[in-house]
Amino acid sequence: MHNAIPLSLAALMAVAIIVIGCFYLVSPERMTGSFGLKPPASDADTRAWLRLKGIRDVVSGLVVLTMMATTDTRSVGIALLVEAIVPLGDMSIVLGSDGSKSRAFSIHGVTCAVMLVVGLLLIHAI
Repeated sequence: MHNAIPLSLAALMAVAIIVIGCFYLVSPERMTGSFGLKPPASDADTRAWLRLKGIRDVVSGLVVLTMMATTDTRSVGIALLVEAIVPLGDMSIVLGSDGSKSRAFSIHGVTCAVMLVVGLLLIHAI
């Protein structure tokens, strides 16, 4: 029972990033400004790059769900710690590109922090 809340949070984060990734795949034009950078040109090349982000997001979520279904909570926690590099990198890119500071911290920074906390809770759960 001690692992129920962190595992639920891990599952929620995994499903949420899969849904976000699907939006980037299906409707990249709709998602152009959501990342925190200046909206790019709406052309075929830009849509292709945005879909790359969508694939990355879907796979990130599937990794966590797969780990939850096939291994122990400690391994799920380790996977979350490793995957926390993605939102940290996204935050760094937005900040380094004169993007929206509020989105950098509120979307990417908070995501990274939650992943780290949940990952550590799962690693240290008894």
